[in-house]
Amino acid sequence: MATPDTPKPPRKKPKAAPAAKPAEPREKASLHPRNRHQGHYDFPRLIKSSPELGQFVIINPYGKESIDFANPAAVRAFNRALLKAYYGIAHWDIPADYLCPPIPGRADYVHFLADLLAEHNEGAIPRGAAIKALDVGTGANCIYPLIGHREYGWHFVGSDIDKVALASATTIVKANALGKAISLRQQTDRKHILVGLLQADERFDLSLCNPPFHASADAALRGSQRKWRALGKADPKRKLPVLNFGGQAAELWCEGGEARFVSQLISESAQVPNQVLWFSTLVSKASNLPLIEAALKKAGALERHVVEMSQGQKQSRFVAWTFQDGAQRAKWRAERWVTERS
Repeated sequence: MATPDTPKPPRKKPKAAPAAKPAEPREKASLHPRNRHQGHYDFPRLIKSSPELGQFVIINPYGKESIDFANPAAVRAFNRALLKAYYGIAHWDIPADYLCPPIPGRADYVHFLADLLAEHNEGAIPRGAAIKALDVGTGANCIYPLIGHREYGWHFVGSDIDKVALASATTIVKANALGKAISLRQQTDRKHILVGLLQADERFDLSLCNPPFHASADAALRGSQRKWRALGKADPKRKLPVLNFGGQAAELWCEGGEARFVSQLISESAQVPNQVLWFSTLVSKASNLPLIEAALKKAGALERHVVEMSQGQKQSRFVAWTFQDGAQRAKWRAERWVTERS
């Protein structure tokens, strides 16, 4: 028995448990079934079609090949490789500091819109040049027209207020010989979205929009910083881009933010109710849905849908609405659509 003067045997230091490998997140597990970007990215395939990507490939903490999403040049090279390998877009680039979109998520929006059209067409997706789509705010990247045309043969008009963005999009269209399928135009009145944009005799089967999400440049910056922290990239020793994936003011923020922009889009859509069959817009914040619902009701939309989407850990959605009743929609389809069972 030990006495107070008896030295106690030294305690054995417990062995440190082996460092646990971080749990690998699900990658794009909830993408649309027709989305080409299921599972892990096939980097050997991407590098084979776009050798420049090789210099940007890294091994992430999960032991998988990836790229450094904090490097704008890497993100642009990655997008070029995806567009070339999966959509046959041989030439694609954007000016520095313009929005470089996450392609899988953009493709999801297009595929779910195709489903919306099919849902009201006995399950058949309308395809080909007869289907006209309006991309509101097409940006320098022109991503929705590129994907929509390659996947379904749809023809697009892309609009923007930014001359530099339109010049970039025009270069992409011309470089890929897509001038017959994609046309571009400027909205010269910065106070409007649709008003003054459409010609009186134009008809579009659907419209898309990726609205500016934030209410100010400061809010856009804070949002970017939150994303970096969530990605585990907020390294104080490292210089990171001010805005992840780039973006000009008109692409990222406007006075009143997303809620005001979408409300104005809905209001202006009511002024051209018979020129677009299905209007739609992305909505980043679920908290804005009640206000958007109220705006749609006030505008007189006859049918509206909220379509939820999920890309890995990211949740998103779009809202679609129409001012045409069932008989009008049936007449529209009969006169315009060529369908293919899917």
